[in-house]
Amino acid sequence: MEFFKAFVVGGLICVVAQILMEKTKLMPGRIMVILVCTGAILGALQIYEPFLEFAGSGASVPLTGFGYNLWKGIKEAIDTDGFIGLFRGGFKMAAVGTSAALIFAYIASLIFQPKMVK
Repeated sequence: MEFFKAFVVGGLICVVAQILMEKTKLMPGRIMVILVCTGAILGALQIYEPFLEFAGSGASVPLTGFGYNLWKGIKEAIDTDGFIGLFRGGFKMAAVGTSAALIFAYIASLIFQPKMVK
């Protein structure tokens, strides 16, 4: 059942993003920013945590989950480090995921030898 909930919730988040791309004049980059900010705002309102517990990976993997993680890292860093945590917390919380994405993208580029499209 966990896989089903993750699939449905993650799919619904992606459907919302696709609807925004098709029905508005928003560029994909702006839609990604909207999703990240939505996750951070819902985290600040303490709505995202119960949603995350319900949906699991369906809520943590999309960009809304990235926004929530940024907010959570900043909140924890402010609680421990004070004002400087505002600048340090997001980097600390998102560093592993960002590093993994960069490393795996590099490995994939070595394996598949991508070519520039003109």
